[in-house]
Amino acid sequence: MSGQFDFCSHGKKVLDTELQALEKIRHYIDNSFTLACELILHCQGKVIVMGMGKSGHIGRKIAATLASTGTPAFFVHPGEASHGDLGMIKKSDVVIAISNSGEATEILALLPVIKRLGIAMISMTGQPESSMAKMAQVNLQVTVDKEACPLNLAPTSSTTATLVMGDAVAIAVMEARGFTADDFALSHPGGALGRKLLLRIADVMHRGELLPMIEEHASIKDALLEISHKGLGMTAIVDHNQQLRGIFTDGDLRRLLDNHVDIHNTSIGEVMSSNPQTISPQLLAAEGLKLMEDNKINGLLVTENNQLVGALNMHDLLKAGVM
Repeated sequence: MSGQFDFCSHGKKVLDTELQALEKIRHYIDNSFTLACELILHCQGKVIVMGMGKSGHIGRKIAATLASTGTPAFFVHPGEASHGDLGMIKKSDVVIAISNSGEATEILALLPVIKRLGIAMISMTGQPESSMAKMAQVNLQVTVDKEACPLNLAPTSSTTATLVMGDAVAIAVMEARGFTADDFALSHPGGALGRKLLLRIADVMHRGELLPMIEEHASIKDALLEISHKGLGMTAIVDHNQQLRGIFTDGDLRRLLDNHVDIHNTSIGEVMSSNPQTISPQLLAAEGLKLMEDNKINGLLVTENNQLVGALNMHDLLKAGVM
């Protein structure tokens, strides 16, 4: 049966219907949109998002988007709010109430209390003359001509339009707030982006006894033992004050062996690479990754005022989840 039904054409029809709905709500980003964004931007408390059914699911996502982009926000279920959760809402908060019809009874039952407390309210409805729209300080219109559902019943185009309007509000406020990538990372410490924006070289580098280093008068053989023991594929060459003099890597060793250099009687200072690439421990680990990629190297020495304080390689960044 599935071979006879053209799923692709029906799927594309849904996309076409929802794209038309999104094109329509572009015209609803007007002065009301500006007023709603200003209410949220200047909110001294939290943004409380409410919605029933499918509107509730969309509301949860809008609240999550606001919270992750610099606006403290959370979702409150209207039914639970009637039984005590309304106590979570304070005068300094802003309420975003979502209902396509604008007549959700569970939300309408809360409006007298919200009004009495003097809490600012933004409605998101498909009916600008609805009860919710009239009681709100600002109504964000999300009217669509039809649902993508062929029965015009299942919320599809309307929920997409509401979600996109919520995204538009959240990102506009985010930009007005001057929210940065560093701010974003602080609210996403467990994600890959958070690791890239929060982890610093000092967090992933080897230090102390794990740091491969040897003085420049030592032999190549001693350097090889240090490389093997510390397992970073390189060793730093330092003077007696731990000031960096150079670096010696696995690649340097291969080139020496090709040239038949005496590893027992030649000092590492004679064959080391001077002026190696270094990085500060305070820089982001992601910056270390870019430095290695740009210079086509697998490891970095970490210095402060030319004094060796650490070392790391690509494997360390891989383990830390930066790559």
